[in-house]
Formats: sequence, C-alpha cells, structure tokens
Amino acid sequence: MEGQVDAVTANLDPRVKANLVLGVESFAVSSNSGILSEQLAAMKEKSMVILKDYITKHNVPNDVPDESVEGESDDEGDALVKNPPKKSKKQK
Repeated sequence: MEGQVDAVTANLDPRVKANLVLGVESFAVSSNSGILSEQLAAMKEKSMVILKDYITKHNVPNDVPDESVEGESDDEGDALVKNPPKKSKKQK
C-alpha cells in the first residue's frame, strides 16, 4: 500500500489545465502543487483573479441619464391631460 501512495504523491504533474478565452484574449491556467483537489482549488483561485482583472479592465461606465430628457416628459404630461384615463361603468 505504501508503494502506491508514494507513486501517487511522486507523480504531481499538473493534471488540471484550463484555457480561458475572454473576447480576443486567451489565458492558460494550470496548477501543479498538491493533490488533485488542491490543484482544482488553486486553478479556481487563479481563474477568478484573471476574470476579476478582465472585468475591471474592460468595465465601461454607461452614460445613461438618471431622468428622462425634459422635452419627452413635457409631451407625455400633455398627452395625459388631453386624454385622461376613462373610467369603466359598472352595473349594479
């Protein structure tokens, strides 16, 4: 049994590899430290850092006004005055 454990721990080649393609950019992520679960955890952390950096780098603020343009709001208000909502007649 000990021979099998030593063979597994001796073979710590990177078994976890991934390629992240974000737009036109490509990132290679791999880990070769520890057992398979440790390699997966390390790869996840590296991938999240890459994704965070990519989002931060490509984050473009939206120039959306908080309120609608004044000209539009005046027209809408006039339309409501000219055509008030009709009340339905209910029969008793």
